[in-house]
Amino acid sequence: MRHKNLGRKLSRNSEHRYALLRNMAKSLIIHGSIRTTEAKAKELSRFADKLVSLTRTDDVHSRRLAYKILCNHQLVARLFTDIGPQFAGVPGGFTRVVKLGLPRAGDAAPMAIIELTRRPDQPDQPAEAAGAKSEAKAKAVAAKDAAKTASKDAAAAKAPEKKSKAKTAAPETGAAGQEAPEATTE
Repeated sequence: MRHKNLGRKLSRNSEHRYALLRNMAKSLIIHGSIRTTEAKAKELSRFADKLVSLTRTDDVHSRRLAYKILCNHQLVARLFTDIGPQFAGVPGGFTRVVKLGLPRAGDAAPMAIIELTRRPDQPDQPAEAAGAKSEAKAKAVAAKDAAKTASKDAAAAKAPEKKSKAKTAAPETGAAGQEAPEATTE
């Protein structure tokens, strides 16, 4: 029976599966998001969340545990200096799995993008800046609405003039309602 067996085997033995998750975690830390199959993305989400939660206690022991998984001092430094502070005070959910609509071309495997919910290259906006941004956006929308109403009023004033010109410049038509042929001189 399979009771209480967590995780997916991903058609690999335990060493190969661990190596796969380590390499994918490295890529996730470097790039911030990666494209993979849904099953691998869901498994990586569990693995990467544990790595990011190590950054809560920035001590030597946590860094050594992270190095044991990542095997790269630069990635450990990036994890603890760039990614860790982004998630300070966040209880969990450090990664997001977004399912893609199109399957993989070769074998129709369902694909997904896994990404960090807060990326180090996109700094957090304070609430005040976000409020100022929304106020500026509201002002821009109000100005746009005012411009539209002004242009509609101007268009309404010009519309009768266009109709009168159109009636006077109508081409001559024949008996059947078709335009009269132009006279040609050869």
